[in-house]
Amino acid sequence: MNDRSALRPRLLAVLGAALLLASCSRADGGDHRTTDGRASRWGKALGAPEASAFMRLEVPKSATEVKGAVQINPQEDIYLLSFVTDEKTAVRVAEDLRPEKPLRARNESLPSPTKLFGHLGLAEPQSKKGVRWAGVCPPCVGDSRRTEVQWIEIHVLELDTGTTRVYLQAF
Repeated sequence: MNDRSALRPRLLAVLGAALLLASCSRADGGDHRTTDGRASRWGKALGAPEASAFMRLEVPKSATEVKGAVQINPQEDIYLLSFVTDEKTAVRVAEDLRPEKPLRARNESLPSPTKLFGHLGLAEPQSKKGVRWAGVCPPCVGDSRRTEVQWIEIHVLELDTGTTRVYLQAF
């Protein structure tokens, strides 16, 4: 067997891998990940009860305008919950999440708004001036109540004197 014939299988393997990679990429540069055929969709019968159960968070009894949804995704589902309550209760909800830092304004420029809360008929919390937020990784802070939750983000927005909208997002 000469050197050329020994290189032929390797060359064919490299060429095959290159062709496979090229066939998976898109000319428009868009996301070309393949999944098991599922795409993101909203759970039709999934709302506030399912979101609060996943987050292991009890919606305050005094809360109004309670809304929730679950976005079913190939990798991680996203749970949304929002309600209106008083400022003191909103802060108490945030503290119960056990974030490392208390509610605060973002120091950096606002991230580009997502379209998640728009599904609930609400403006995205990041698009609102004066919104305060906190984020927490429950397993990282030893919150044994929320071992299935990898991340919860809370946004708190004062609507007027005495009322505050709470936005929660978890996965």
